[in-house]
This record gives sequence, C-alpha cells and structure tokens, in this order.
Amino acid sequence: MTKQPFVTKEKIEEISKTYPTPFYLYDEKGIRENAEAVKKAFAWNKGFKEYFAVKATPNPFLIKILHEYGCGCDCSSLTELMLSNAVGIKGTDVMFSSNDTPAEDYEYAAEIGAIINLDDITHIDFLEKILGKLPETMSCRYNPGGIFQMSNGIMDNPGDSKYGFTKEQLFEGFRILKEKGVKRFGLHAFLASNTVTNEYYPQLAGQLFEMAVKLHTELDIDIAFVNLSGGVGIPYKPEQEPNDILAIGEGVRKVYEKILQPAGMGDVAIYTEMGRFMMGPYGALVTKAIHEKHTHKEYIGVDACAVNLMRPAMYGAYHHITVLGKENAPCDHQYDVTGSLCENNDKFAIDRMLPQIDKGDYLFIHDAGAHGYAMGYNYNGKLKSAELLLKEDGSVALIRRAETPKDYFATLDCFDIELG
Repeated sequence: MTKQPFVTKEKIEEISKTYPTPFYLYDEKGIRENAEAVKKAFAWNKGFKEYFAVKATPNPFLIKILHEYGCGCDCSSLTELMLSNAVGIKGTDVMFSSNDTPAEDYEYAAEIGAIINLDDITHIDFLEKILGKLPETMSCRYNPGGIFQMSNGIMDNPGDSKYGFTKEQLFEGFRILKEKGVKRFGLHAFLASNTVTNEYYPQLAGQLFEMAVKLHTELDIDIAFVNLSGGVGIPYKPEQEPNDILAIGEGVRKVYEKILQPAGMGDVAIYTEMGRFMMGPYGALVTKAIHEKHTHKEYIGVDACAVNLMRPAMYGAYHHITVLGKENAPCDHQYDVTGSLCENNDKFAIDRMLPQIDKGDYLFIHDAGAHGYAMGYNYNGKLKSAELLLKEDGSVALIRRAETPKDYFATLDCFDIELG
C-alpha cells in the first residue's frame, strides 16, 4: 500500500526554481475540503465550534483559511494569542488552554476576551489576583487519572499526565468559581493523542457529558459547553484506515441525545480543538537527495534535517516517503534517509524500502502539516525552511520565508558578527 502526494514531480521542479528545497508545501484544496467536512459533521449542534490548535501549525495564512469555515483558535501561549489576535480572531473565538501559565499570558488572554481554560485549581486564585475579577465564563480541564482504554486497547495514560484537575478538584474548583461570580462554565479534557479510530470522540464525550450532568445537578451551575479538545488522529502509515469525521460527529450526537438531552441540557455547545486532523495530511516536507553513502548500510542524505521535521528523530515517528516521479517504481532498495545534523537520530526513515533514489531526486515526506514546521529548532546553526501554499488554482504563494543567517544571529546584537 502507498500514499499519493498532492503534487507532481513536474510541479515541484517548477516550484524549486523560485524556492529551493527544503520547504513545506500545504494543499489549500485539501484544507478547505476537510474544514467543510468537520463543519458538516457537527452541524447538528447549534453552538459547535472548532478551535484550531495553533501550536500544530502557527501560520496566519492557514489559520485565516480555517477561519472562513467558522474555526477559532486554541492557544497555549502569549505569542499564539498575539498571532490569533493579529489574524483578527479574538474574543470567544479564542480558547486559551495552557499550563504552568505566566501572569502576562493570562493578562493578554483576558485583554482580547479569550475564554480561559484553567489547568489547575490553584490557578483560580492566581488568575483572580492578576485580573482583580474573574471573567463570567470560565472553563476547567479535567483529568480522570488512571488509563484511558477502548475496545481496541489502552490508548493513553492520563494518570501520568501533568495536565488538569482531579475529579474532586473539579467539583471544588467549580464551586469556588461560582462563589467568585462565574456564570457560565465549560468542561474540557484531552485523554489520548492521535487516535485513529472513530470511537474516541464518542467515548470521551460520554464521560464528559456524564460529568457535566453531575456538575450541573450537584452545583446548580450552567454548563455552557463541553470541549472535546484534540486527539483525533491521522493515518501516518498507508495501511491504516483514516478516521471518518462524519461518523465521529454522528457518534457524538447519539451520546449527546442519550445523556445531555434527557437531563435538560440540550443547549450545551460542543467544542473541538483539533490540530493534527485539521492540517496534518495537507502539508508535506519536500527535500532533495544530495548524497548517497555505502558503508555498513545504504544511506541517502537529503538537504532537510530534523530541524525541519523533528518527529522521526524525537519520537521514532513514521512519516511515509514518496520519491516523486517514481511512484510506480518497485520499492526494492533499503535505505536510511538522513539529514546532516551531528546526531545519529537525524533520520527520516530507517531501513525503509523505497525505489532506487538518485542524487537530485525529490522526496515528498507526507503528513507533516501539523507538528512539523512548528516544532523546528536551530541546532547546529541550521535554518528553518520556507512555507509555501499550493493554491486551488495551481499557483504557489510564499506564506513564510526561509530563515537566513541574519535571523539566526538577530538576538546576538550585543556581539558583532560579520555576515559577509
């Protein structure tokens, strides 16, 4: 089995005449079609909103496309809040979910009117001291502890997670917030990452809906929304079956009608905070083979490295690779595909069966549209690549230029460096 790139070798050859590799390329058509599908999947819920997880792909041009489909922003830091505000997304279109949060981040979130989602019960007093008075709408992140298990096995271990309130803290926190004047409450949880199953959201929703009913009943509070957060994943490997967002939305609807509506809570809004699902498959890292090495193994060296995409080096994550122009060639060569960092884990693939790769071939590294560019860094003095948008009409737009040595040295203005 294989994956199909959303661009041809001929198009990449054309693009690289203006923008040399490596670069990120995003598929506008795919992004728009997916955003429309998400909107349709939850159209049954009047208050539904997808808060795109900015941390996944913090590019204003891409965020603006999603905003056209009603998406807001899920932010986790001051600079993400600033980016959202610069795009024109503010107020209740912004969800601020952070942890170990500095005071200035909370101040800015309140200034632009974002919904603040607290990660810890001690942050209630911390926030009140900063703002003087708590907002009328507040949310809290719930962590049930233990393990999160589904029919296909253990998905994650919330008990080891640093995030969220315990059940007891949640009830106490909502009681305190009510006493301090909060009028509308939100409940939020993230229990598993990159789930490739249509069961995850409905099962999580069931747990949160039951908790929302208990909070509403026992504390006499208005649960305005339930935020299912992220966790809906993508099939990085070609043999994996992708999630069906329409089936997921329908699954959540059934649980909603079973639990919330009989409790008189049929006006609760459903929020999501997907990043990977919204953008992951619609971005790729494009790189060129520049060296080959024949020692104890067969190596192909490319002009990208873990600075450009660190998931394989950091997590051992799988990203499918297509050698453009050789899509139909037999995968009869075994390679390690490497970058040039002075670290042995700087490999995009290990013992990967691929077509014969020649110097000058372009490699299309799939599913890099989320947690790809965003996780880049500058180790070894490497510079981050450009981001490009393949528009629906076939044209290409630069949406972030590549870094230069001047950018790298910009914070060393106390030291004179000749750039040449």
